[in-house]
Amino acid sequence: MSRRSEVREGIRISLPAGLGMFPLGLAFGLLVIQAGLEWWVAPALSIAVYAGSLEFLLVSLIVVSAPLLTVAVTTLLVNFRHVFYAFTFPLKVVRNPIAKLYSAYSLTDEAFAITAAKPDGWTAWRLVSMQIALQIYWVGGGLAGVLIGSLLPAGIEGLDFALCALFITLTLDASRTKKEVPSLLLAASCYAFAAVAFPQAAMFAGLSLFVAVLFIRYVIERARGKAGA
Repeated sequence: MSRRSEVREGIRISLPAGLGMFPLGLAFGLLVIQAGLEWWVAPALSIAVYAGSLEFLLVSLIVVSAPLLTVAVTTLLVNFRHVFYAFTFPLKVVRNPIAKLYSAYSLTDEAFAITAAKPDGWTAWRLVSMQIALQIYWVGGGLAGVLIGSLLPAGIEGLDFALCALFITLTLDASRTKKEVPSLLLAASCYAFAAVAFPQAAMFAGLSLFVAVLFIRYVIERARGKAGA
Protein backbone atom coordinates (compact mmCIF):
# COMPACT_ATOMS: atom_id res chain seq x y z
CA MET A 1 0.00 0.00 0.00
CA SER A 2 1.01 3.62 -0.52
CA ARG A 3 1.53 5.92 2.47
CA ARG A 4 -1.79 7.61 1.79
CA SER A 5 -3.57 4.26 1.73
CA GLU A 6 -1.88 3.24 4.98
CA VAL A 7 -3.00 6.47 6.65
CA ARG A 8 -6.56 5.96 5.45
CA GLU A 9 -6.49 2.39 6.75
CA GLY A 10 -5.20 3.56 10.14
CA ILE A 11 -8.02 6.09 10.41
CA ARG A 12 -10.58 3.49 9.32
CA ILE A 13 -9.37 1.02 11.94
CA SER A 14 -9.59 3.72 14.63
CA LEU A 15 -13.26 4.51 13.97
CA PRO A 16 -14.94 1.84 16.17
CA ALA A 17 -12.90 2.83 19.24
CA GLY A 18 -13.13 6.50 18.28
CA LEU A 19 -16.92 6.35 18.34
CA GLY A 20 -16.60 5.38 21.99
CA MET A 21 -13.79 7.78 22.83
CA PHE A 22 -15.51 10.93 21.58
CA PRO A 23 -18.57 10.72 23.88
CA LEU A 24 -16.28 9.67 26.73
CA GLY A 25 -14.14 12.74 26.05
CA LEU A 26 -17.32 14.78 26.01
CA ALA A 27 -18.21 13.40 29.45
CA PHE A 28 -14.70 14.27 30.64
CA GLY A 29 -15.08 17.85 29.42
CA LEU A 30 -18.43 18.16 31.16
CA LEU A 31 -16.89 16.79 34.36
CA VAL A 32 -14.11 19.38 34.23
CA ILE A 33 -16.63 22.23 34.00
CA GLN A 34 -18.91 20.78 36.68
CA ALA A 35 -15.93 20.41 39.01
CA GLY A 36 -15.44 24.17 38.79
CA LEU A 37 -12.15 24.00 36.87
CA GLU A 38 -11.13 26.21 33.96
CA TRP A 39 -12.07 24.97 30.47
CA TRP A 40 -8.44 24.64 29.39
CA VAL A 41 -7.81 21.96 32.01
CA ALA A 42 -9.54 19.40 29.74
CA PRO A 43 -7.31 19.81 26.66
CA ALA A 44 -4.25 20.38 28.86
CA LEU A 45 -4.71 17.03 30.62
CA SER A 46 -5.64 15.29 27.36
CA ILE A 47 -2.34 16.40 25.82
CA ALA A 48 0.05 16.37 28.79
CA VAL A 49 -1.31 13.17 30.35
CA TYR A 50 -3.43 11.51 27.64
CA ALA A 51 -4.71 8.65 29.78
CA GLY A 52 -8.49 8.63 30.07
CA SER A 53 -8.88 6.80 33.36
CA LEU A 54 -6.13 8.81 35.01
CA GLU A 55 -7.53 12.09 33.69
CA PHE A 56 -10.91 11.39 35.32
CA LEU A 57 -9.14 10.64 38.60
CA LEU A 58 -6.92 13.71 38.32
CA VAL A 59 -9.96 15.97 38.13
CA SER A 60 -11.07 14.66 41.53
CA LEU A 61 -7.55 14.94 42.94
CA ILE A 62 -7.18 18.51 41.68
CA VAL A 63 -10.50 19.53 43.22
CA VAL A 64 -9.52 18.25 46.67
CA SER A 65 -5.93 19.54 46.33
CA ALA A 66 -4.51 16.07 46.92
CA PRO A 67 -0.85 15.80 48.00
CA LEU A 68 1.69 15.32 45.22
CA LEU A 69 2.66 11.90 46.63
CA THR A 70 -0.95 10.73 46.36
CA VAL A 71 -1.09 11.91 42.75
CA ALA A 72 2.21 10.15 41.96
CA VAL A 73 1.17 6.82 43.51
CA THR A 74 -2.23 6.95 41.83
CA THR A 75 -0.61 7.65 38.47
CA LEU A 76 1.82 4.75 38.90
CA LEU A 77 -0.86 2.23 39.83
CA VAL A 78 -3.41 3.31 37.24
CA ASN A 79 -0.95 3.48 34.33
CA PHE A 80 1.39 0.63 35.25
CA ARG A 81 -0.60 -1.69 32.99
CA HIS A 82 0.95 0.13 30.02
CA VAL A 83 4.25 -1.60 30.81
CA PHE A 84 2.63 -4.91 29.88
CA TYR A 85 1.02 -3.39 26.79
CA ALA A 86 4.51 -2.63 25.49
CA PHE A 87 5.42 -6.34 25.39
CA THR A 88 3.10 -7.00 22.42
CA PHE A 89 2.40 -3.55 20.99
CA PRO A 90 3.88 -3.34 17.43
CA LEU A 91 6.08 -0.34 18.19
CA LYS A 92 9.02 -1.96 16.38
CA VAL A 93 7.46 -1.14 12.98
CA VAL A 94 8.01 2.57 13.65
CA ARG A 95 11.53 3.60 12.63
CA ASN A 96 11.47 7.40 12.82
CA PRO A 97 12.62 8.48 16.34
CA ILE A 98 10.01 11.25 16.66
CA ALA A 99 7.21 9.01 15.40
CA LYS A 100 8.36 6.22 17.74
CA LEU A 101 8.36 8.63 20.69
CA TYR A 102 4.82 9.75 19.84
CA SER A 103 3.64 6.16 19.39
CA ALA A 104 5.01 5.22 22.82
CA TYR A 105 3.42 8.32 24.37
CA SER A 106 0.04 7.57 22.78
CA LEU A 107 -0.06 3.89 23.74
CA THR A 108 -3.54 3.96 25.27
CA ASP A 109 -6.02 1.24 26.17
CA GLU A 110 -7.87 1.83 22.90
CA ALA A 111 -4.72 1.64 20.77
CA PHE A 112 -3.63 -1.55 22.51
CA ALA A 113 -7.08 -3.13 22.19
CA ILE A 114 -7.10 -2.42 18.45
CA THR A 115 -3.66 -3.96 17.89
CA ALA A 116 -4.47 -6.91 20.17
CA ALA A 117 -7.60 -7.67 18.14
CA LYS A 118 -5.62 -7.28 14.90
CA PRO A 119 -1.98 -8.18 15.68
CA ASP A 120 -0.69 -8.49 12.10
CA GLY A 121 -0.27 -6.18 9.14
CA TRP A 122 0.85 -3.04 10.97
CA THR A 123 3.11 -0.47 9.35
CA ALA A 124 4.50 2.75 10.79
CA TRP A 125 2.09 4.97 8.86
CA ARG A 126 -0.93 2.83 9.72
CA LEU A 127 -0.06 2.58 13.43
CA VAL A 128 0.79 6.25 14.01
CA SER A 129 -2.17 7.54 11.99
CA MET A 130 -4.47 5.29 14.05
CA GLN A 131 -3.03 6.70 17.27
CA ILE A 132 -3.24 10.32 16.07
CA ALA A 133 -6.88 9.77 15.09
CA LEU A 134 -7.66 8.33 18.54
CA GLN A 135 -6.15 11.35 20.28
CA ILE A 136 -8.10 13.71 18.02
CA TYR A 137 -11.33 11.93 19.00
CA TRP A 138 -10.42 12.26 22.67
CA VAL A 139 -9.27 15.89 22.65
CA GLY A 140 -12.14 16.88 20.35
CA GLY A 141 -14.66 15.21 22.65
CA GLY A 142 -13.19 17.04 25.65
CA LEU A 143 -13.43 20.41 23.91
CA ALA A 144 -17.02 19.68 22.91
CA GLY A 145 -17.73 18.70 26.51
CA VAL A 146 -16.39 21.94 28.02
CA LEU A 147 -18.38 23.93 25.46
CA ILE A 148 -21.61 22.10 26.28
CA GLY A 149 -20.86 22.21 30.00
CA SER A 150 -20.47 25.99 29.92
CA LEU A 151 -23.93 26.28 28.36
CA LEU A 152 -25.80 23.93 30.70
CA PRO A 153 -27.53 25.50 33.69
CA ALA A 154 -27.30 22.41 35.92
CA GLY A 155 -25.01 19.45 36.46
CA ILE A 156 -25.44 15.98 35.00
CA GLU A 157 -25.21 12.92 37.27
CA GLY A 158 -23.45 9.69 36.38
CA LEU A 159 -20.71 11.05 34.12
CA ASP A 160 -18.05 9.05 35.97
CA PHE A 161 -19.72 5.78 34.84
CA ALA A 162 -18.86 6.57 31.21
CA LEU A 163 -15.27 5.45 31.78
CA CYS A 164 -16.38 2.15 33.30
CA ALA A 165 -18.64 1.53 30.30
CA LEU A 166 -15.77 2.10 27.86
CA PHE A 167 -13.48 -0.28 29.75
CA ILE A 168 -16.17 -2.97 29.62
CA THR A 169 -16.43 -2.47 25.86
CA LEU A 170 -12.65 -2.58 25.39
CA THR A 171 -12.38 -5.73 27.51
CA LEU A 172 -15.02 -7.50 25.42
CA ASP A 173 -13.38 -6.34 22.20
CA ALA A 174 -9.89 -7.47 23.24
CA SER A 175 -11.08 -10.84 24.60
CA ARG A 176 -12.38 -12.52 21.49
CA THR A 177 -9.96 -15.46 21.64
CA LYS A 178 -9.27 -18.19 24.18
CA LYS A 179 -5.73 -16.84 24.58
CA GLU A 180 -7.08 -13.89 26.58
CA VAL A 181 -9.20 -15.99 28.97
CA PRO A 182 -6.38 -16.55 31.54
CA SER A 183 -5.86 -12.78 31.86
CA LEU A 184 -9.58 -12.26 32.49
CA LEU A 185 -9.66 -15.02 35.11
CA LEU A 186 -6.57 -13.61 36.82
CA ALA A 187 -8.08 -10.12 36.96
CA ALA A 188 -11.39 -11.42 38.33
CA SER A 189 -9.63 -13.61 40.92
CA CYS A 190 -7.39 -10.76 42.11
CA TYR A 191 -10.31 -8.41 42.59
CA ALA A 192 -12.44 -11.09 44.29
CA PHE A 193 -9.62 -11.81 46.73
CA ALA A 194 -9.06 -8.10 47.38
CA ALA A 195 -12.77 -7.49 47.93
CA VAL A 196 -12.80 -10.12 50.67
CA ALA A 197 -9.40 -9.45 52.23
CA PHE A 198 -9.31 -5.65 51.88
CA PRO A 199 -12.93 -4.46 51.52
CA GLN A 200 -12.03 -0.84 52.34
CA ALA A 201 -9.40 -0.67 49.58
CA ALA A 202 -10.49 -3.40 47.19
CA MET A 203 -9.64 -1.52 43.98
CA PHE A 204 -6.18 -0.50 45.15
CA ALA A 205 -5.35 -3.95 46.52
CA GLY A 206 -6.84 -5.77 43.54
CA LEU A 207 -4.93 -3.66 41.04
CA SER A 208 -1.66 -4.05 42.95
CA LEU A 209 -2.12 -7.81 43.20
CA PHE A 210 -3.02 -8.10 39.50
CA VAL A 211 0.11 -6.16 38.50
CA ALA A 212 2.25 -8.48 40.65
CA VAL A 213 0.61 -11.61 39.21
CA LEU A 214 1.04 -10.35 35.65
CA PHE A 215 4.73 -9.72 36.28
CA ILE A 216 5.22 -13.21 37.71
CA ARG A 217 3.32 -14.70 34.77
CA TYR A 218 5.50 -12.79 32.31
CA VAL A 219 8.72 -14.00 34.00
CA ILE A 220 7.51 -17.62 33.95
CA GLU A 221 6.42 -17.52 30.29
CA ARG A 222 9.67 -15.84 29.28
CA ALA A 223 11.67 -18.53 31.08
CA ARG A 224 9.65 -21.27 29.35
CA GLY A 225 10.23 -19.60 26.01
CA LYS A 226 13.99 -19.55 26.54
CA ALA A 227 13.97 -23.17 27.73
CA GLY A 228 12.09 -24.28 24.65
CA ALA A 229 14.27 -22.30 22.23
